[in-house]
Amino acid sequence: MASTTPIPAAGDDPAPKPKRRTFSAEYKLRIVAEYDAAPAGEKGAILRRERLYHSHVIEWRQAREAGALDALVDRRTSAVRPKKAAEQAELERLRKKVARLEKDLARRDAALEVMGKADAVLELLSESAD
Repeated sequence: MASTTPIPAAGDDPAPKPKRRTFSAEYKLRIVAEYDAAPAGEKGAILRRERLYHSHVIEWRQAREAGALDALVDRRTSAVRPKKAAEQAELERLRKKVARLEKDLARRDAALEVMGKADAVLELLSESAD
């Protein structure tokens, strides 16, 4: 008997793109306090429960001790981080492409010039040999 489940097209991605987790400053402060208050044998359990790494706690503790609560905001995913407009990104991509093509063109022109000179020398040599 044939299956009735549809087969996804080649371009369809069945799995949604995963999203990076974000943590509020309050959450970070709470976890650091809980981690610091926990006995040595229970610190790993907190990290496993929250699905965190020890490096998270170290980074968050350093920011707390520096008094920089703003540093607890993840700049990679924060709304504070300015995003390039699509036009700006396209313009930057095209500028890089033009620079690369101009470099390739200059290299080809130099090669053609060398080939032209070599051809002229060969013609002179063949004329003088006659």
